[in-house]
Amino acid sequence: MKRLSVIFLALATSIGVSQAQQKKRVAVMNFDYATVHSSVASIFGSNQDVGKGIADLLVDKLVGDGVYSVIERKALDKILAEQNFSNSDRADPTSAAKIAKILGVDAIIIGSITQFGRDDKKQNIGGGALGGYTGRLGIGGVSKSKSTAVVAITARMINTDTAEILASVTGKGESTRSGTGLIGAGGSYAGMAAGAIDMRSSNFGGTILGEAVNAAVKEIGQQLESKSTALPTKTISIDGVVADAAPDGTVVINVGSRAGVKVGDRLVIKRAVREIKDPGTGRVIRRVEDQVGDLVITEVDAQSAVGKFTGSKPAKVGDVVKNQ
Repeated sequence: MKRLSVIFLALATSIGVSQAQQKKRVAVMNFDYATVHSSVASIFGSNQDVGKGIADLLVDKLVGDGVYSVIERKALDKILAEQNFSNSDRADPTSAAKIAKILGVDAIIIGSITQFGRDDKKQNIGGGALGGYTGRLGIGGVSKSKSTAVVAITARMINTDTAEILASVTGKGESTRSGTGLIGAGGSYAGMAAGAIDMRSSNFGGTILGEAVNAAVKEIGQQLESKSTALPTKTISIDGVVADAAPDGTVVINVGSRAGVKVGDRLVIKRAVREIKDPGTGRVIRRVEDQVGDLVITEVDAQSAVGKFTGSKPAKVGDVVKNQ
């Protein structure tokens, strides 16, 4: 019985690893908010990058649900800075696909905020015949105001290689309360004291505008997750060399996330043992290689990666690193 339990546990672990490896890798760009720029400035009293706030919330949603493997925002921001990516490029599929290639992701998500703000209504209670009657008596009607926040978002999933739009979704969120402003009873938001809005904070989430934002993000997140099968399977070819090999089996290679390497990858290390040359030109036309061992990646940055090596003989600088 104990042996069967071990077998079932190993099988479950294997299935879990397989499913994790099948997750498609995506990145989320800051959303374009040019259409609602004036509305944002009116609400908060200054320009706020609500496009970044929407993207942060969407990343949290996708990471929490686990359908995709989502690249870290810090890694994305670093590449954007290196590529001089401007705010005007946020909703451009071609520019986004270029960034996605550098990141080595399967797809990149871009989007726009099309509505962000107020849709207030004022109701008169006691209208019609009753209102006329009370008016004649000098009583008059009763006026009741309510604030409604409305947020609308569009998002597109872009193919890394072709800039083709794989999926296009829209989300809309609304929230209504009586006798309150969009960002608080007094029309103020405590989080603004620092000069920048944190749309992931509980303070903002508790406002009617925050409720509308979260509802819209939830809707597009669910739709994007339902489109995961639309992503093509991306085959990444790793071709690097060993840059450093320590006696304890720690190996550093000269390719990293830009080449598609990620933590958990299992690569092979090979060593050239013979070169075959063209008799006429002397050009090398083939290299005969022996497999030295395997490398499991444990750390990755943009240009290099670190892994744990196992093999019949030690790895050494200059050995070739490839996919299995």
